[in-house]
Amino acid sequence: MKNYILILFLILPFTIYSQENMKKDWANLNKYATENEILKTAPIASKSVVFMGDSITEFWKVNNTNFFASNNFVNRGISGQTTPQMLLRFRQDVIELNPSTVVILAGINDIAENTGPITIDAIFGNIVSMCELAKSNKIKVVLCSVLPANHFNWSPKIEPADKVIALNKLIKLYADKNKITFVDYYSALVDQNKGLDKKYGEDGVHPNLEGYKLMEKLILKVLF
Repeated sequence: MKNYILILFLILPFTIYSQENMKKDWANLNKYATENEILKTAPIASKSVVFMGDSITEFWKVNNTNFFASNNFVNRGISGQTTPQMLLRFRQDVIELNPSTVVILAGINDIAENTGPITIDAIFGNIVSMCELAKSNKIKVVLCSVLPANHFNWSPKIEPADKVIALNKLIKLYADKNKITFVDYYSALVDQNKGLDKKYGEDGVHPNLEGYKLMEKLILKVLF
């Protein structure tokens, strides 16, 4: 329950931001601008891995700050974001930091239609574009499966379960074809109803601390 309350507390500021400032800064380019300027002059070891994502990535640092601090990982998650927003800020939040690796976890908010209706192919295309930008700048890519979800509390009319599965199939096929490291969070966190297992997340979308700990074990296997 505490984790669920924390998630609601973190989502509320984003909702206010969306209503008042989205038209001014649609991709939230200003969120990490100051931190990015500092990191640009930092040693490569302090920014070797950047995590690009949405609230699942952003809340990861909130739930377990030590995971990022102790490993010198850079968190560039922004709550509520969709893949076109991430693609728009990919250069400044990833490429210009000159990391060795980027971990991309994206797509669930597109399925929720946070920035409007979008096809699975278009979501996948945005993820591919981020991969291509990274590779062209000699940044290793780690692609992650979208986490399981069979409902959205903020968008109850949408049925996401099968769309998540379809998107993950495309991501996995692309990763295999292009010899990109793929991390399967979905299989580790899914329940019998194609949703997020409640022991790993109470609201059906965002992991709790136990969920993040399981994700950490999986991602660390491919990073070290």
